Order: sequence, then C-alpha cells, then structure tokens
Amino acid sequence: MSKVALGVAGTGMAVAVAVVAVGPRVADWYDDRHQEQASYSTGSEAKADRRSMPDWLPDNASSVRYLMSTTGDDRLLRATLPDGRLPAGCATTLPGKGVHPAPVSLRAGWFPESVTSKVSGTCGHYNVTLTGDQLYAWQDGAAVQAALRAERPAKH
Repeated sequence: MSKVALGVAGTGMAVAVAVVAVGPRVADWYDDRHQEQASYSTGSEAKADRRSMPDWLPDNASSVRYLMSTTGDDRLLRATLPDGRLPAGCATTLPGKGVHPAPVSLRAGWFPESVTSKVSGTCGHYNVTLTGDQLYAWQDGAAVQAALRAERPAKH
C-alpha cells in the first residue's frame, strides 16, 4: 500500500511541477493569440494594409508600429512624425479631460507605459502623447464602446 501511495504522491508532484513550469506559457499563448502586431515603413502603407488603422495617421509618418486586440477595440500605435506636430484633426487636451489609460490587455516593448501619463491630446478615440517626433497613441476599447453608445440616439 505504501508503494501505491508513494507512486500517487510522486505523480502528483510531477503534475504540479509541470503546471508551474508550463502554466504561464499557456496563459501567455492564450492572451497573445487574441492580438495582432505589425510594423510598417509609412503611414500610407499601414492604412493600405489594415482597415483598423486610424485615418488621422499621416501618410508620411514613418516607422509605424501597431498592436491591436482581435477581440475588442484596444489599440497601441507608435509612429515617427516628420514635422513633430500632432496630425491634422487631432486636438490638444487638458490633463485629466477625456484621458483614458492604455489598455491593460496590451503590452509592447516599443510602447513605454510611462507615456500614458503625459497626454498631449486626442486623435479620434485615441489618446496621444507626442515626444519630439515620436507619436504614441492608445485606444481603450471599453471607452470607445461607451463613447459610441453615447453618440447613438436613445430608442424609445
């Protein structure tokens, strides 16, 4: 009987070690499979390739990086702007007004988390930070859906 108990205990320990070792990788795989990431040379190339790329991104933007959730409207965007100014149609924002945090579901090494505390303005449903000629933009899907619901007329 003690050999059976020892065997069961050993098997249980092996399963526990496997879960601890493999579990985080499975969670990362599951989260990452709902994301798409892309890089483009120019804004016009990015907009031609992806319908979800915002229209306000200048065609002459360069070094475009993009990460999106495939299960919602969460987005991260980084681009180099040749003139170092917010794109046409964007508005400067007072701190705290209309500011949404970057989506917690998305993380990218090219998108520093600290930029979201330095909001320069808004472009469409995106919050943006301009640092020199680097534009960082993020869109929180929940905030977008709330804004779209508020824009629709109420049905009676």
